[in-house]
Amino acid sequence: MKLEDVVLREIGALTRTIHAIIEIKFKTLNLQKGQSIYLTRICENPGLSMKELSQLLMVDKTTTSKVVHKLITEELVSKTQDAHDKRAYNLFPTEKAKQAYDFIIEEENRLTAQCYSGFNISEQKAVLALIQKMRQNIEDDWFELKRYR
Repeated sequence: MKLEDVVLREIGALTRTIHAIIEIKFKTLNLQKGQSIYLTRICENPGLSMKELSQLLMVDKTTTSKVVHKLITEELVSKTQDAHDKRAYNLFPTEKAKQAYDFIIEEENRLTAQCYSGFNISEQKAVLALIQKMRQNIEDDWFELKRYR
């Protein structure tokens, strides 16, 4: 059997390279591997539940729980019991997180600009549209596997 297309390998290589850069840059924030994405989503969606965060990031609930616990320990996130569902907790960024968020977004913007280097606006829009379409095409498989729907 032969691999028919290398697009997933290229996307994986791009992702790993970006994550390696992020890990080095975000060490000053005491963020470990992969934690910045959780922190940014909590900052952008204050009050979301652990389940909502898992769905948003397309990760399992156990992973979300472990990462959120570490963010709470680092005093970057606080959690409060949901008013309607006593089993659920809502996540909120702390002031420390809000300051870290600005640095994270600045770096993400820099990396995005670097990735788009040499692309015109039309090409940038096309790349985004194609990647979004790829994500949508595969999303149903993920939701079915995780049984979130």
